[in-house]
Amino acid sequence: MKERFKTLDIFRGIFSSFVIFFHMTAFSATPIINNSFFYNAYLFVDFFFVLSGFVIAYTYQNIDSWPAFGKFYKKRFFRLYPLHVIVLLLFLAINLVKHHASGYVHVNQLGYDTDNWRSFLTNLFLLNSVKMPGIHDVSWNIASWSISAEMIAYLVFGVIVTVINTKKLQAFKSYIYLIIAVGALLAMAALTRSFNIDNTFDYGFLRGIMGFFTGVLCFNLYRFIKDKYDAFKPLAFNILEPVCLVAIVVLICFGEVLKPINFIFDIFFFITILVFAFEKGWVSAMLNTLGLLHNMGKYSYSIYMIHTLLLSLFNVIFIRLLKLPTSAYWYLFIVNYLIIYVVSAWTYKHIEMRFSLKSNPKEKRAWWLW
Repeated sequence: MKERFKTLDIFRGIFSSFVIFFHMTAFSATPIINNSFFYNAYLFVDFFFVLSGFVIAYTYQNIDSWPAFGKFYKKRFFRLYPLHVIVLLLFLAINLVKHHASGYVHVNQLGYDTDNWRSFLTNLFLLNSVKMPGIHDVSWNIASWSISAEMIAYLVFGVIVTVINTKKLQAFKSYIYLIIAVGALLAMAALTRSFNIDNTFDYGFLRGIMGFFTGVLCFNLYRFIKDKYDAFKPLAFNILEPVCLVAIVVLICFGEVLKPINFIFDIFFFITILVFAFEKGWVSAMLNTLGLLHNMGKYSYSIYMIHTLLLSLFNVIFIRLLKLPTSAYWYLFIVNYLIIYVVSAWTYKHIEMRFSLKSNPKEKRAWWLW
């Protein structure tokens, strides 16, 4: 593997942190995070889907047999599932403790309307992004619906790539990817009667497929441009990089207004990833000098997966027990994030890397592929 896409890794860490601040807004009252940008920061989940399609296409677009497909999917499963199921079991343990404690003390929310045996099974088998009978909302580790969507997108991608390569359809692959991305969008629109793609527990898997294959198309365009016109001068990227970031910030701030057509965020994430993949501008150079940002990218999956559990505990400790006002989150958001970061460093080392399958000796191991 010759390319690392370090700036894109950094964005994964930064944007996963923005999702944390989005969830903090539910029990905070400070303009630092209670503002239009962070109220709409959930849209960065779609950035993860597009980026995932980009980096997976870079590494795995040459799957040419069903045994190779099986190896690919097994790797992806063991990269994501161990941390997912451990966090799920922690949520289960906490719910059992709450249920037991409710007989002795007042417990505000037992959560049986969403956290029940049906939703537990959908989470356990990574079907919590598929509309299931009796399931009416996100449940347990609410962020994990996107991991379900990701695993389904991997499955579709692996099957499609295997068919393309075994049937000698490489000349048509980008057209096939485009049909799948657009088809997922149209299927969501038909099922929900809307182009608002804010689907999670219901049709989130279609949202994931659309974003993922948008990312695959992004990588193919990147490769085409790089092969044909690699002599780009930095001047264009010095302009394009900050323009992309400003556009993303403005669009996220207007996320509520754009909700009826928020599928357009996949397009803007496509453009942003394409620009920053070249790493030729001053913004990329500046970001790559900061070691903390590289670590945030490295720990991003753990940051994303454990934050809802830790935020729930923080809410109990700081708001309910210590009786701090919600306005105290003008500084508590930093304390909370630092704790999440430290715990994520531990889970990355002792869970993510411990259970992920080792690459064979001829391959370099890529921690940033998730």
